[in-house]
Amino acid sequence: MKIRWLGHACFLIETEGKRIVTDPYDEKVPYAFPEVSADLVTVSHGHGDHNAVGRVGGDPGMIQGTGILEARGISLRGIPAVHDDQGGAQRGKNILYVFDLEGLKVAHLGDLGAPLDDAQREALADVQVVLCPVGGFYTIDARQAAELARQLPALRVFVPMHYNTDPIADWPIARVDGFVELMDNVRHVGSNEVTLDKDSLPDTLEVWILDYA
Repeated sequence: MKIRWLGHACFLIETEGKRIVTDPYDEKVPYAFPEVSADLVTVSHGHGDHNAVGRVGGDPGMIQGTGILEARGISLRGIPAVHDDQGGAQRGKNILYVFDLEGLKVAHLGDLGAPLDDAQREALADVQVVLCPVGGFYTIDARQAAELARQLPALRVFVPMHYNTDPIADWPIARVDGFVELMDNVRHVGSNEVTLDKDSLPDTLEVWILDYA
């Protein structure tokens, strides 16, 4: 499969002839959102920088829910979470999605705002690839993200997202550097896209830093 970072928390996942877009952002987010079509769009929560489904072409199905889910021939799980460290009282709820793709479990954590609880850790225990916020302020920060990475026993690829970059330099979230300093085996990919295969995953956990689209 191919995973392409479109900026912020938005990715295009291409797998077995299907195209999935996660958390598309609206025009207020100053990344250059590309022309992209999909079979399925997932939305982790109802904020404009994560739910701009109308920007995605191809008449995709839309998922915003928890439990065992299937749409457009794609199987996934939605795991309830919160957008802040006050039980959702400040910014509301969030959904963690786990996709079952080509024999890999790939998780997109949306705007996860608090450390994982026991139920979430158990639900993510078989995940090998995670797309996770690291920038803090609106989400978990670098230290919390590093701890999360160490709590998932099957994890082999950690892709940071939702951190400060040049297009959003005035946003109150941190750059990826603080997270990188806490982690071993960091790989700067030099592209906004990676190809993944279950037979060629790293033997131990690696952090893959992607360029934004």
